[in-house]
Amino acid sequence: MSSMNSSTSGWKKTSSQNKEQHFTDVHGLPCIENLVCSADETPEPITTTITGNIPSWIKGNFLRNGPGKFEIGRSSFNHWFDGMALLHQFHIEDGKVTYMSRFLNSDCYKENLEHNRIMVSEFGTIAMPDPCKNFFQRFLSRFELPKPTDNANVSFVQYKGDYYVSTETNFMHKIDPQTLETKEKVDWSKFVAVNGATAHPHMDPDGTTYNMGNSYTRKGAFYNIIMVPSKKVNPSDTLEGASVVCSIPSEDKSRPSYYHSFAMSENYVVFIEQPIKMDLLKIVTGKLRGKGINEGVYWDPKRNTVFHVINKHTGKLSLIKYCAKALSTFHQINCYEDNGFLIMDMCCSDDGQAINNYLIQNLKKSGDALDEVYNTMCRVFPRRFVLPLNVDSHTPCGQNLNTRLKSTATAIKTDQNKVFCTHEDLHGDDLHKYGGLEFPHINYSMCNSRPYRYFYGCGFRHLVGDSLIKMDLQGKQIKVWKHAGMYPSEPIFVSSPGAVEEDDGVILSVVITPNQDKSTFLLVLDAKTFEELGRAEVPINIPYGFHGTFQNRH
Repeated sequence: MSSMNSSTSGWKKTSSQNKEQHFTDVHGLPCIENLVCSADETPEPITTTITGNIPSWIKGNFLRNGPGKFEIGRSSFNHWFDGMALLHQFHIEDGKVTYMSRFLNSDCYKENLEHNRIMVSEFGTIAMPDPCKNFFQRFLSRFELPKPTDNANVSFVQYKGDYYVSTETNFMHKIDPQTLETKEKVDWSKFVAVNGATAHPHMDPDGTTYNMGNSYTRKGAFYNIIMVPSKKVNPSDTLEGASVVCSIPSEDKSRPSYYHSFAMSENYVVFIEQPIKMDLLKIVTGKLRGKGINEGVYWDPKRNTVFHVINKHTGKLSLIKYCAKALSTFHQINCYEDNGFLIMDMCCSDDGQAINNYLIQNLKKSGDALDEVYNTMCRVFPRRFVLPLNVDSHTPCGQNLNTRLKSTATAIKTDQNKVFCTHEDLHGDDLHKYGGLEFPHINYSMCNSRPYRYFYGCGFRHLVGDSLIKMDLQGKQIKVWKHAGMYPSEPIFVSSPGAVEEDDGVILSVVITPNQDKSTFLLVLDAKTFEELGRAEVPINIPYGFHGTFQNRH
């Protein structure tokens, strides 16, 4: 892998002849097209080859989700987010690891296979009318609304102790984590008036789960905070008892913001209304125009980002609008309250166009064309915003309300009900050479919604993660695991039994090797030292996935 151009240190904004913005100047990126090759499922557990040592105290299932099938018959998906969901399980026990995988038995998967072509539109792929219909039927079918996909390929989530796979539509599937069998399709809209929910819910220590979903009404689009109780009333329960805690009207009725997740502290939920917009008219007429949903998603940098703060217990939306300049965020790191301030840490970039760059054709590029795609994408970095909670009519305008020692974030009241915020970088200059950080994770059970010291993520010196990074917020120091040709997935922290210290445990990550055949492995790092403890090599090829979780079986 060639090093970054030292004359610009890769970080000068330049403009090419075609006026496309270049954020970096990286050359010689290796081709990764095999990361988006269709795989076969492995429904029976297979053994792996262990090198090093997998700690014997780890006992459970590491579950992963992501796209695994990119063609149906002669038709292909256009966007990485569209591939059919392939569920993976690494069963770890007594220092040994087995691997298995299954395709999610979704309705769209079954329908696609039955007709041997793409029958259900996905984020970036429009299902074309059936060639067997006559011209008039084909013409009329373009006026139908696209039906939401149930291809839940983003993450594994938990509600009431059950495991589900989720995307961002209104459909989830209950999964047996032991066998990866698809058990039940669950429709959010049968329980609460929402048209979907994120794949990143948050959980209180008692198991009460919060999520967000949009609703579209005659009065316009609304963002809804949803609460799902922690316990089942009946053994067959799914989302029974779910309720909407708060509905926030979209500023622009027909162009709500896209969001992938939200922040949550002990007493508050924070919805981040970012200027990645969804043009509902374009999305609804997409089939008519032969365009995917992604064509209706756009970045509007002239708008501010708004942080909406909601009290979880009362459902009341704060009258104070906390604003920041235009930013894009997919994943929050952590959020907690501290002496009248809400500390909100998240992975951000200054440009929101990346979502439309993950077309399959871009991921399959090589040479200068691949470098061009990477260099025109903005890097993502960890940032902290500090929101003062006790703002009222007596609070003075024009001065920084953030009085926390050593914090460079600002919060300035600019109007009666408006506070404008700037961030503090949660990193030093050394993170630049690793391409920023995404897929953040913390010791969730110990630290979620509480003060914390460490987080983990993937460095992005390529279109996908190509290193693992541990960040120590005391001094903003990093530890890095990186090897050429190896592309690690989101790091998941698993705590040691009886752990007292925050980083006492291991990091699990699936490492994909696209240019070596059948040498994918599960990597186990010591979370403290970030040294490799062991790896479990899987004798098959696995596509690069999105999110996962660890099911502890102790």
